[in-house]
Parts: sequence; structure tokens; C-alpha cells
Amino acid sequence: MNTSEVKKTLLICFSLSGQTSNLLARLANGLESAGISVTTERLRPLKPLRFPFGSIRATVIMMLVTFFRSRMPIAPLSDRCRDGYDLIILAGPTWSYHPSGPVLALLDRDGSTLFANQAVIPLISCRGYWRMHWYGLRSLLQKNGASVANRIVFTHAAREPWRTLGVFLKLAGKSPERSKFIGRYYPRYGHEKKQLEEAYRFGAMLGRTLAEGKDLSALNFQTPVAIIRGIGN
Repeated sequence: MNTSEVKKTLLICFSLSGQTSNLLARLANGLESAGISVTTERLRPLKPLRFPFGSIRATVIMMLVTFFRSRMPIAPLSDRCRDGYDLIILAGPTWSYHPSGPVLALLDRDGSTLFANQAVIPLISCRGYWRMHWYGLRSLLQKNGASVANRIVFTHAAREPWRTLGVFLKLAGKSPERSKFIGRYYPRYGHEKKQLEEAYRFGAMLGRTLAEGKDLSALNFQTPVAIIRGIGN
């Protein structure tokens, strides 16, 4: 734990389509507005991943592979990740109900050294079904000695079943938001602007709480703006 006057946070992020990184950037802005030092580390797969996947067949294969929690090897972390931090935020998307392959690879390779005796808050960006991801990620972090202080979850804005259909088509390289029929129910892929602003508010709130040395677990990140509830959610 860092004991200097300025609190330090490490933001570790994997983002395939940019949805997670957009949220994290606004969260970082909020943290900095509260006087918190922010360091960002992006996970980089050794084999670059394509987005979108380009076809329905490729999307189905990717969904099957990720459902079984396949690891995707990543490049070594930078030395700055070894500095002392008051809080680590581990951010990434949900892949077939689980953490992404690069995040799982990080936990396998660096989990015991990076997260031992460390306060951690996961940030999850997902279509809508995040609970299995959350429970699994929390368990892995705790096995590596982390203290999981809270969670931040953002779901895509569209309602079901259009959200699932829209995401699938988007991954396959289609443009469902431009469809005369589907577009009425699925106007955009991913998160809305108001959710990005909510991420900024969360960052400022988290930063103030961290600076004051108060309990991070008492913070409420489960707001209607962050988690937009659709059918089946």
C-alpha cells in the first residue's frame, strides 16, 4: 500500500472494440479530477485480434472458444506495474459469460505477484450478462491474494433480445444499427454517452473516497445508468 500523500492507481485494461477503454478513460479523468495519480497499462495479445471477426462462422467459433475460457497469451507488462499502488482497477469485456482470454492469461502468469495483498476493483463492460464473469473473476483474484473491494459494471444500452442479436451481427462484421427493422430496436453498438459520463462520476467518487481513506466497498456503482436492465437481465 502506498503511503505517500497522493494516492496512486493502476488501471489495467484489455479492450477489443474500444468500449472498455472508452469507459476507463472517463473513469481515469474522474480519478484525476479528485487528485489521484493514474497509470494505465493495456494488455496486448501476442497474436493480434481482429474486430469485427468478419463472418458469422468466425463469430460462432470465437464464442465457442471463449465459452471454454481459452487463454490468449499477452506481451510482458511494463515495469511501472511493479510500483506500489493504493488501488488496481482491472478492466475488460465479458466474453461468453467469462473474463476475456487476455485477462485470464494475465491472472495465470502475473496474478500472484501483481495482485497479492492488493486492493482491486474489476470494471466489466458487457452485453448484459455479467454475473458469471464477476463471480469467476472475483474468485481468481482472491486466489491470488487480492482484496476485491467492489465492482463496476456497465451493460450495453439496447434491450433484449435485440442486444444479443445486435452484438452478434456487429461481431460478424454487419451493421445492425443501419437495418430498417433491427435498427429501430438496436440504434447503436455498445455504451451510450450518458454511461461514459457516469464512468467519470464514478471515477471522481472513487477518487475522493480513496483520498480520504474511506471504505471503497461502501460505494454504489450499481446505478440505473450504468446497468440498463433489459428483458432477461
